[in-house]
Amino acid sequence: MRTALTELLGVEHPIVGFNRSPAVVAAVTNAGGFGVLAASVYGAEELDAQLTWIEEQTGGKPYGVDLLVPEKFVPGDPADLVASMRAQIPEEHLQFVRGLLEKYGIPPAPTVDHQHVAASLTTPGAVALLDVAFKHRISLIASALGAPPPELVARAKAQGVVTAALVGQARHAERQIAAGVDVLVAQGTEAGGHTGTIATMVLTPEIVDIAGDRPVLAAGGIADGRQMAAALALGAAGVWCGSVWLSSAEDVAVAAIKNKFLAASSADTLRSPTRTGKPARQLRTAWHDEWDAPGSPKPLPLPLQPMLVDDAWQRIDAAAEAGHEGALKLESFFVGQVVGSFRDIRPAGEITRQMAADCEQRVRELAGRLS
Repeated sequence: MRTALTELLGVEHPIVGFNRSPAVVAAVTNAGGFGVLAASVYGAEELDAQLTWIEEQTGGKPYGVDLLVPEKFVPGDPADLVASMRAQIPEEHLQFVRGLLEKYGIPPAPTVDHQHVAASLTTPGAVALLDVAFKHRISLIASALGAPPPELVARAKAQGVVTAALVGQARHAERQIAAGVDVLVAQGTEAGGHTGTIATMVLTPEIVDIAGDRPVLAAGGIADGRQMAAALALGAAGVWCGSVWLSSAEDVAVAAIKNKFLAASSADTLRSPTRTGKPARQLRTAWHDEWDAPGSPKPLPLPLQPMLVDDAWQRIDAAAEAGHEGALKLESFFVGQVVGSFRDIRPAGEITRQMAADCEQRVRELAGRLS
């Protein structure tokens, strides 16, 4: 299948696989799609190591990275960014999280200090990750949560790297076009992670109509070939998929949350700011019920909320993996409404190839209905 996206990136299938797991990125790329690593979950040194590993696994095949580059975030002291932001977390919120863990009996556990990762969710932090990304042979760099910094677009163009941006409204797309991005990703509210409120079926043709000659990818609610064919029918040049890889063997999510995904329906997600400080779709659990209860504090803005809850989520994940009842009630992760279609855990390469084959079959079937 040839589209404007496959021509632009030099790939076999117009399928972009976005995931935080390097093994998923490599598997999608090796299966003929285009893997994109969620770079913002890593510090600079770790990102460098992960990109090196991906390149070793893919043998020169194209891949990309995605960065969260928020336009609005709590500022900190550049001389001591992490400490200055941590100091802004109210004691009320710290007590609430401690109380929540105590209520569900979550045991103490060794945790990794990810505060530097939360600090990367600022423009200065994102620029540091850019420096790492551009040292590697990436073919695409995508940004979310706002227009990319001018230096991102300029550096990408200078190095022949395609730029992409996720958008949830037509006005967002207009700003990205003005910023000079090459590819627009129309992300509907069905998607996992940070989303707006407009559905993919409505949003995609709106973005196609204003994109000009820029390829548009559809995102949100796409996990099989039928949905991919629908996206192409709406005018998209391909699909950007995230949630489907959470049902892959290579994804690093603990087995406890994967089991919850397999048992969930498409009605079991919600948009909540309780993990990042911005509305993000995730699996609804007791965690969200506690934050929504009367008297609970309101989530903090980005990046203070992830700094507040990161250790708690590490403890919840560890306890849930051990079968702890309270942790299993709280356990959650970012996922879209397609979670209701998850039936089993499969290799990411198999998912990629099956999606492409089923899409081609569906397109042929539809063409055969024409007189």
